[in-house]
Amino acid sequence: MFLPIVFILNYFCKKEYSNILLLIASLIFYAWGEPYLVLLMMFSVIINWAIGKAIDRYEGNTKKMYLVIGIVCDLTILGYYKYAGFFISTINKIVHREWLPVPNIVLPIGISFFTFQAISYIVDVYRGDTECSPKIVNVALYISFFPQLIAGPIVKYREINKQIEERNITWWKVSSGFKRFIYGLAKKVLISNVLGMCVDTIYSYDITVIDIRAAWIGALAYTFQIYYDFSGYSDMAIGLGKMFGFDILENFNYPYLSKSISEFWRRWHISLGSWFREYVYIPLGGNKKGKVRTYVNLVIVFFLTGLWHGADFSFILWGLYHGFFSIVERMGFKKVLNKSKIISTLYCFLVVNFGWVLFRANDTLTGIRYITRMVMPWRHMDIGIEQGFYLDRKTIFVGICAVIGMGLLKIIVPKKIADKWKDSIIEAIYCILLLILCLASIASDTYNPFIYFQF
Repeated sequence: MFLPIVFILNYFCKKEYSNILLLIASLIFYAWGEPYLVLLMMFSVIINWAIGKAIDRYEGNTKKMYLVIGIVCDLTILGYYKYAGFFISTINKIVHREWLPVPNIVLPIGISFFTFQAISYIVDVYRGDTECSPKIVNVALYISFFPQLIAGPIVKYREINKQIEERNITWWKVSSGFKRFIYGLAKKVLISNVLGMCVDTIYSYDITVIDIRAAWIGALAYTFQIYYDFSGYSDMAIGLGKMFGFDILENFNYPYLSKSISEFWRRWHISLGSWFREYVYIPLGGNKKGKVRTYVNLVIVFFLTGLWHGADFSFILWGLYHGFFSIVERMGFKKVLNKSKIISTLYCFLVVNFGWVLFRANDTLTGIRYITRMVMPWRHMDIGIEQGFYLDRKTIFVGICAVIGMGLLKIIVPKKIADKWKDSIIEAIYCILLLILCLASIASDTYNPFIYFQF
């Protein structure tokens, strides 16, 4: 009932009350899953709005001091809730005893996303890239807007501040947004969930019984599961934004068609890559201070990218793994890749695929042992699990659809046919059928995990 009620109320209420309505709806949305931690998010809103006002008011060192205070406050909140247990347990392992008690802290949903948005707000105000908002409601809505609160995209205030102040809701925009929402929901429910069940089944087995067939099927299935899960959520967020008059920037651009890891990160989770580039990589010097400094900056960025995804060494290793290939490409390997589009695309896909194994495995050692089963099958020929336990015809069909939908369809279908399809009656009927299938699937199945909720 939440979406239709909020949509109808917002459509008929006066423009000057729309922000207040959407803010209340967003707080209710968050509080439904996090009854007490919604106060933490509101505390973050108040702190960052006040810091923004102070930055706008003062100059020189005082202005910089308030920026530092704001960033420290945001990172302290994020660090305590997301990383305190990880760092304390790491210290205990180093000293080989329970030197400090490991706290049992509940991770607030979406804390990494709304914290990064809060930091971008005060940094942009400091730089003069956006004006400080005189209304706390505007900042609160920017940080808590429910379509993209839980799992992004990460929106910069300067990209949306004018839309918060003034926006128009047209039926064309509503219909366009609703279609985008349905496509995203279908990605999640009809593709990602099906592949996810296959992945979870394979990864639930002890690593010692996984053979090359199961290892490759599990790895490939997860590669497409996480793409359709996260891009599906981003599509839904963008679609919902349009339904309420907002234009949220794209977060994915067919990343599995990339021809290098550097290109992959320009196509995958675009908002996160843009955030790190603008607020970490460039301030560190980017590529303007020599090759060695550039490589160091890349290592820092990819280390933080891995750490952002989760408080675990597996995520850190995954980030550094991508950083390694980005550096290798900058050192000259990119020239080799440019000689063949097919080989470079295959190279990038395989590198990303192996990386997702490290990302998905329960721990780093298991991930490495899993990869050895993919690349050294002769060492594990006498083991295996029955294929019927994890793979059926439905999963195979969905897997084929996933491969076609990762960008191949866009390449194959002529632009004239694609233009005729867009906004046609046939597309509308197709979307209705997709929606019915999604609702039927959700109603009949309790398996519906969102991978990026944990971040």
